[in-house]
Amino acid sequence: MSESSNKIRNFAILAHIDHGKSTLADRMLEITGTVEKRNMKNQILDGMDIERERGITIKLQPVTMQYQGYQLNLIDTPGHVDFSYEVSRSLAAVETAVLLVDCTQGIQAQTLANLYLALEQDLTIIPVVNKIDLPAANVPKTKAEIVRLLGCSEDEILTSSGKTGEGVESILQAVITHGLAPKKEADTVSRALIFDSKYDEYKGVVAFVRVFEGELRKGDKIKLLATDAYSEALDIGIFKPGYFSTGSLQSGEIGYVVTGFKQVGDCRVGDTLVAGNYKDKVAPLAGYKEVTPMVFAGIFPREGSDFEDLREAMDKLKLNDAALSFEPERSDALGFGFRCGFLGLLHLEIFQERLRREYGLDLIVTVPSVAYKVVTSNKEELIIRTPQRLPNPNEISFIEEPWVKLDIITPQEYIGNIMSLSQEKKGIYKNTEYISAGSDEARAILHYHMPLSAILTDFYDKIKSVSAGYASINYEYLDYRAADVVRMDILVAEEQIEALATIVYRDDAYRQGKAIVDILKDTLPRQMFALKIQAALGGKVVAAERLSAMRKDVTAKLYGGDVTRKRKLLEKQKKGKKKMMAAGKGSVDIPPEAFVKILKR
Repeated sequence: MSESSNKIRNFAILAHIDHGKSTLADRMLEITGTVEKRNMKNQILDGMDIERERGITIKLQPVTMQYQGYQLNLIDTPGHVDFSYEVSRSLAAVETAVLLVDCTQGIQAQTLANLYLALEQDLTIIPVVNKIDLPAANVPKTKAEIVRLLGCSEDEILTSSGKTGEGVESILQAVITHGLAPKKEADTVSRALIFDSKYDEYKGVVAFVRVFEGELRKGDKIKLLATDAYSEALDIGIFKPGYFSTGSLQSGEIGYVVTGFKQVGDCRVGDTLVAGNYKDKVAPLAGYKEVTPMVFAGIFPREGSDFEDLREAMDKLKLNDAALSFEPERSDALGFGFRCGFLGLLHLEIFQERLRREYGLDLIVTVPSVAYKVVTSNKEELIIRTPQRLPNPNEISFIEEPWVKLDIITPQEYIGNIMSLSQEKKGIYKNTEYISAGSDEARAILHYHMPLSAILTDFYDKIKSVSAGYASINYEYLDYRAADVVRMDILVAEEQIEALATIVYRDDAYRQGKAIVDILKDTLPRQMFALKIQAALGGKVVAAERLSAMRKDVTAKLYGGDVTRKRKLLEKQKKGKKKMMAAGKGSVDIPPEAFVKILKR
């Protein structure tokens, strides 16, 4: 093993959302002198405004630090369940994981999920109890939970405060002493794994790479194995945390390559980059598990002329968001747009927010749904991602929906509330495990199987509500199971609104339909004619509301005289309203806030 790779440590920080990853990374950058104190700001690795506003990490972010003669390559990872694919990509590029647990909250669902990902990759785990400076800190209880989970001794668990910097140096020291150096491979060829990529207005496509073999140099001819695309390394360097050109990357190092590609589709995350003069066929590096989008929604530009801008923006975002999938779609009501696949509702929300902020696009987003498996009467199997494509009921043999394995971590006192909520959401109880027992503050993991569509709407908010904010959830895809679901259409002025069609459980159709027509009644502007708002299953209306017409006081000009004069004017108005009603069908403009309210109902 070369001396240089012996002095390299690659590590990632893993934690549940809001356990202090980005703050701890800030202190590490300060202590190692990577960022000067005058340039320091909170969440320095969170480059997007939206990350700072919400206090969550959305994109993984690498940075290189020098400490005690060692090169420490850190990858800061997200903590929310919707971004677990970012974590799996980070772990494919490192040998060590710092497992961070907030000692005011203890082990949470995403902590467990991320830990299992790290153990699958056979990484060295360094357990750390964080936020020890807070008044509510309960270090002994948190350490006991970690010991129970990892089977380590209490002495191996470090304590720190990302805010004050206490204990951060001991974490860096532990990464050096306990963390593994990169394995030295045979340098027959220069190979690197692309674990992320980004489109830069001035540099073109920039690949974030971990070099596994050989050396990458500026000016090298490069090839991507999956797309069979050729180019040249225009620049090579490391992250400090911005781009810092070094001209080369050695085996074991993490950095960036300016690829020279202009087409964002050429440089895929998970691909293997090969450089230099090689003769034989090169085998690709093991990437990581491909992610499958689980939630689908239509995204349309409000102005039809923005369609090409939307396509270009989505291509650029797709480059550094490997879990996103999209295909063109046409709607009678909304024109041309895209049917997009996401990992969850937060993923969808962040994506549309980025399109609005970074590319200035005004969008309409349809109600999200899951992908249903439909078996027709002639045994044909279809995957339906949009209610509009559901065949006629008489052509369907049966429909299956995706189910997930759901883990809920909660204090013992809220178990009853959570079980009744899960039952209401069609969840099937499996078992309960205790991660801290024998105390008043015992905490348990409840294991459930549940339809994904039940989690999609308001499950996360309701779990937080019934557990006073203490419970956390994590889920992963399980399988497809039979479901009694139907397509529900929404009609406004007897005209179908395609974008509001949804697939619902037959026994829940009235409740869902009533909720949607009530929202529309409150948000639609009143017309000059009475407006019928209906929810229908096929030809049967299950819920309806009526929005009364705007009325002009036609009798205001009368000042006495016979009552027949008044009646005559009102009859004339009534006839006019009837005419308008006939002519005004389907010409009702649905405001965007109505779509948003229905989305969040």
